[in-house]
Amino acid sequence: MKRLTAVAVATLALPFSAQATNGMLLEGYGPISAAMGGAATAVENGLAAAANNPATLGLQTAGARLDLAIGHLGPRVSSSAGPMVADSGGRAYVMPALGYGRRNGDLTYGVALFAQGGMGTDYASNSFLAMGSGKEVRSELGVGRLILPLAWQASPELVIGGSVDLVWSTLDLRMAASGAQLGQMVTGAGGNLAMALPALGGAPWARIDFSDGSSFSGEAFSTGFAAKLGLIYKASPTLTLGASWHSKTSLRDMKTGKNAASLSAFGGFADAGQLTVQDFQMPQQFALGLGWQATPALLFALDVKHVAWSDVMQSFKMRYVSSGMGGEVSFALPQQWRDQTVMAMGVAWKASPALTLRAGYNSDSNPIPDSTVNPLFPATIRKHYSLGFGYELSERSGISAAVTRAPKVSVQAGSGVSISHSQLNAQLMFSQRF
Repeated sequence: MKRLTAVAVATLALPFSAQATNGMLLEGYGPISAAMGGAATAVENGLAAAANNPATLGLQTAGARLDLAIGHLGPRVSSSAGPMVADSGGRAYVMPALGYGRRNGDLTYGVALFAQGGMGTDYASNSFLAMGSGKEVRSELGVGRLILPLAWQASPELVIGGSVDLVWSTLDLRMAASGAQLGQMVTGAGGNLAMALPALGGAPWARIDFSDGSSFSGEAFSTGFAAKLGLIYKASPTLTLGASWHSKTSLRDMKTGKNAASLSAFGGFADAGQLTVQDFQMPQQFALGLGWQATPALLFALDVKHVAWSDVMQSFKMRYVSSGMGGEVSFALPQQWRDQTVMAMGVAWKASPALTLRAGYNSDSNPIPDSTVNPLFPATIRKHYSLGFGYELSERSGISAAVTRAPKVSVQAGSGVSISHSQLNAQLMFSQRF
């Protein structure tokens, strides 16, 4: 399965990695939604409906539609401790999206491929975060979905939708810590490796490493499933209400190859083995939204979303099994994420028959306590401001674009490291109707 999915992703020639925005989720899926601050629960947003509220797919007119999109996430992350500063080199994450949908009578169905989100950073081998190990420190987590959505026009006012999603996750991790810090993460050990661990407690640095060196995947890999349900209701000729539910994912444990991970420490200790990331999942979500067509040319949209991070991000659990000396050790990196409330609002103005201008605002609560935030996983962004447009190239084709600015957020980690994070993101989409 890993090889099959890797081939599929490589065929698209674009990676499925992302940098955190609303926690580990993108602030908006598709440039129509992103330009309106991520609001999408009760308004038409193209085939991005599959990633937002599948019921809005029912707003598509008769016939078929193809959307091809590309997104660029531009994070700026910097970590410092006193006079020591480390800037993350992970400044460009490119993500594809595509969708095809067809409406036949009361049914609209299709298929879509989206990068759902993730997080990551990349610090140089000579940064203070490398702890003197002389090797880079980085993380790259990506989550993607192949989505099969279906929407049913139950009545002139009501559309009900749902989807079945194939989900996959990939992770590269190259982490350095002092021997004492690594020891604090240990939750269990056995065999020869357990007997070797006490000697590492005084090491100035110890490392956990696994990376496949590819921009299209991570060394640790998993697949699973998820589902969505949604509805939209036309309360009046100008007011549409929407609601959606995204299930918690059911992903298998992410695993590296049998000898693809390593555990090493100052003094020459080095061992190869297999690492398993245990029970990593994406969270359950609920969203309510409305779309108000104030005038024939002016549309307002508002979404409120609840993201249940506390159910899936209490700790980042890993299990390392040695292929060399034998034995195993389990680690837990505390996270203790809180549930998140996201508010997204946007406006669309039809400036001419061919041109629509959009703007939006997205605000969320930071889900990570300062005491547990980690320079490798700084998912701390709080606000997004967005602009965009849609332009009809012809009667059946058009383009849409969005640019989002996330102002800098600075936090003081419990480890004493100060972390700052800002973003400049963009999305572009071509649409063809048949």
